[in-house]
Amino acid sequence: MHGFVKSPKAIAAPVAQRKPQKSIHHGVEIVDDFAWLRAKNWQDVMRDPAALDPEIRAYLDAENAYTDAQLADTRDFQETLFQEMKGRIKEDDSSVPTPDGAFSYYTSYVTGGQYPRLMRRPTRATGAGNAETIIIDGNLEGDGLPYWSLGDTAHSPDHRLMAYAVDDKGSELFTIRFRDMTTGRDLDDAIPDTRDAFVWAADSAHLFYVRLDENQRPLQVLRHKVGTPVSSDVLVYQEQDPGFYVVVSQTQSGRFLQIIAHDHQTTEIYLIDAEHPEAEPRLVAPRRHDHEYQVEHHGDRLIITTNAGAEDFRICWAPVTAPGEANWRELIPHQAGRFIIETVAFRDHLVRLEREESLPRIVVRRLRDGAEHSIEFAEEAYTLGLAPGYEFDTSTLRFSYSSMTTPAQVFDYDMQSRERTLRKSQAIPSGHDPADYVTRRIFAPARDGELVPVSLLYRKGTKLDGSSPLFLYGYGSYGIPIPASFSTNRLSLVDRGFVYAIAHIRGGRDKGSHWYTDGKLAKKANTFTDFIASGEHLVKLGFTRKGRIVANGGSAGGMLMGVVANMAPELFLGIIADVPFVDVLNTMLDETLPLTPPEWPEWGNPILSAADFAQIRSYSPYDNVEAKPYPHIFAYGGLTDPRVTYWEPAKWVAKLRQKNLSNKLVLLKINMEAGHGGASGRFEALREIAADYAFSVRIADLDES
Repeated sequence: MHGFVKSPKAIAAPVAQRKPQKSIHHGVEIVDDFAWLRAKNWQDVMRDPAALDPEIRAYLDAENAYTDAQLADTRDFQETLFQEMKGRIKEDDSSVPTPDGAFSYYTSYVTGGQYPRLMRRPTRATGAGNAETIIIDGNLEGDGLPYWSLGDTAHSPDHRLMAYAVDDKGSELFTIRFRDMTTGRDLDDAIPDTRDAFVWAADSAHLFYVRLDENQRPLQVLRHKVGTPVSSDVLVYQEQDPGFYVVVSQTQSGRFLQIIAHDHQTTEIYLIDAEHPEAEPRLVAPRRHDHEYQVEHHGDRLIITTNAGAEDFRICWAPVTAPGEANWRELIPHQAGRFIIETVAFRDHLVRLEREESLPRIVVRRLRDGAEHSIEFAEEAYTLGLAPGYEFDTSTLRFSYSSMTTPAQVFDYDMQSRERTLRKSQAIPSGHDPADYVTRRIFAPARDGELVPVSLLYRKGTKLDGSSPLFLYGYGSYGIPIPASFSTNRLSLVDRGFVYAIAHIRGGRDKGSHWYTDGKLAKKANTFTDFIASGEHLVKLGFTRKGRIVANGGSAGGMLMGVVANMAPELFLGIIADVPFVDVLNTMLDETLPLTPPEWPEWGNPILSAADFAQIRSYSPYDNVEAKPYPHIFAYGGLTDPRVTYWEPAKWVAKLRQKNLSNKLVLLKINMEAGHGGASGRFEALREIAADYAFSVRIADLDES
């Protein structure tokens, strides 16, 4: 191939020397030629990457060396892209301070710094002025470490202690520590093997957190008293169903701590009065299949957002003293197609973030009389986010806004006067003029007649005669919508003539709950055919041509990449699959893996159900690789990834390389020092994107040569 190093066959040799693994499920024999790539001691590898079997490590190192060799002639171009993307980042940036009584908290970065600094300053100027304090300096904490990630942080109500969580392996095993914000020193307390979410009781002495079990599942809530041994922490809640996750949170009022047990379609919430941390958790409504709800607090009422009898959710209220479902009274009725995403209660107002026809909307309701208004925006496609902050007794709502052409903006909105104050606009040091770009939203007809929203970004003057390359992104799982938001990195593609597109396919909730349920379980195929239909429609409209699309997706979106590579390889020039969930059948058959039981409601349970087994087997990318021509493929994985284990992309690439009949590249890059999110530093992460984009531009150039 023109411009690339020829494939060294020796890379695949270790695979051929191993015997396949065979198993029988529901009378069907499954032959796995590359099962040996799975580390038998994967739990140990999550805690210490050095525990990886040397033979597997040698194989992954060989794959990385092969990929580096294949992309060697793009090295200079990758550096150009990296410097270009880095030049769009304001290096000495900071977030808008968020007030909480006497102090306001924020993060900041320094020039050249990879990691954030957690800061605070007095909310109002004092005798000492408005001096800021550095609470945690990530650049000092992470210095010399290959991976360092600051997770959740939470200051105690008395503003004395900062609880913070750190992951130094990329395996999402966080350790919680406590920093005295006056002295700058950590206490002796250190809580390992946790999720990075925790809440303080009102006494500033007790912290509630979630502990992971030996399979990295968040199933326990414990209460820690500051200054006491972690071994004496009190078990507050134990989840018995390994298919459920447990998280802790707090109502906006601060009155109640919440223990939330959930899977992808069912919720159960317990409340603990923040003033009485040793009280028993009180159940709001017992779990029942397919019932999801959220809880907020206002005065003597709970405000409950529920999908009971309301596919796209409605809002009810119930007495704090009698929160059971029998006492729920409707406040805001269900409206089909209007999906209520989030609800936040303030002293005088109830705010909801909702979505209709893939566009978000913020609605403010005055609680004393029910009067409502929405905050208006002019662009055709955009994204919104609520940032309610720490305070309850406030008329100020903070929210974020961006579009594919407009950099992120942070506003403070007075819910009484309706005055909007711009607090921050994302700075682009190297310059950016939104007028140079076009953002559009079109609808692609799916195979069953549904209309799939597609968000587009391209530079003015880009040829729309079918000659331009197109980068098509998709996800389509877990009900997660993909926002039409701003990204400085994408500019490096569109400035080089690419059209950038996001297909808002089924499996997400971009068009309401039915958009999700029509893309899961037995209807999962809609996710894949929607993506293909989006690409075909973009070809029909002249945005690109067949075989000139580079597709991209990560995690469950990486599974999408694997499926469409099997279903419609001729449509795509290349496929970039980030931490791809491609070994779906084997993973869903292995209930010891961290996410398998919680994932059964999304994909089905192939252990118990022959129908689910057949359904998953029909599309599982690894199981459906065939002897045929494939497009260029570039797959990424992370050695310590607990969500999509490294062996999934490794096995998939090995099988593709064995079966592929084209002369196109099949590449694998395993980050040996990171997990699901890739590199932890803000600049190092850009190098991974630069490799993606260099790969995309190069194969597009070769396609034209």
